[in-house]
Amino acid sequence: MALLCLRAHPPQRHLCLHGVASREHMPQSDPRAYSAMKETEGIIFDYGGTLDSRGDHWSEVIWRAYVSERAEVTREAFREAYVHAERALDRDKSIGPQDTFRDVMRKKIGLQLDYLGIYTPELHEAIGRRCYDSARECVAESAVTLHRLAEDYPLAIVSNFYGNLRAVLADFGVSHLFRAVIDSGETGIRKPDPEIFRAGLRALGITDPGKVLVVGDSVDKDILPAHSLGCRTALLPGVPWDASRPTPRLPEETVTLRSLSDLTEM
Repeated sequence: MALLCLRAHPPQRHLCLHGVASREHMPQSDPRAYSAMKETEGIIFDYGGTLDSRGDHWSEVIWRAYVSERAEVTREAFREAYVHAERALDRDKSIGPQDTFRDVMRKKIGLQLDYLGIYTPELHEAIGRRCYDSARECVAESAVTLHRLAEDYPLAIVSNFYGNLRAVLADFGVSHLFRAVIDSGETGIRKPDPEIFRAGLRALGITDPGKVLVVGDSVDKDILPAHSLGCRTALLPGVPWDASRPTPRLPEETVTLRSLSDLTEM
């Protein structure tokens, strides 16, 4: 499998995951990587895990907050609580279109702590604040790259979310950078269905998928469905939900990023 990798960065903690090159083991810049941007006329980004957590699955971000707050819970129990909260949020539709990410975290963490039987107002507030601050920091970091790219390309987001992604982006001060926001909670179409990416292409007004670069952190949900439409693809790998599960092999043309800022150097 040929992976197109970009400039070297300082080693990071991410491990090699079943055919997806880890950031610390990536080779020096491959000149073929420049072809990913050479013909590009628009860029579609995933949101959660890509723009707001440097490639890490959000269960990992929240778990780190639990550890930092010394919550008395095992990782296995936390994972069960994480799944419980996600299902409850989807079932009850308790996240409104005007909810910010702070609101999302309050609802999500509250459900988790209740499930675990360790709820206290102090722990609820502390974990939620850590998660919100982490996302805000990551989005601010991503915004530097997004601002540069927006000078030359129309940008869009295609994301599995709760129907409030526009409010989240506005709260973080980056909504103006995107020509379109395709939120699964609004469209009723979820990744990995390629149709949600087709909606992104239509929103950008680009008829040739080969002229669009799709950037995401998930091989299953971002890279493969976008590639099936003929889009160019770039993977931002991080800590996944389940590192023991084999990851599908990347298409040979997929660029693997060390950080989002690599896009401005291609």
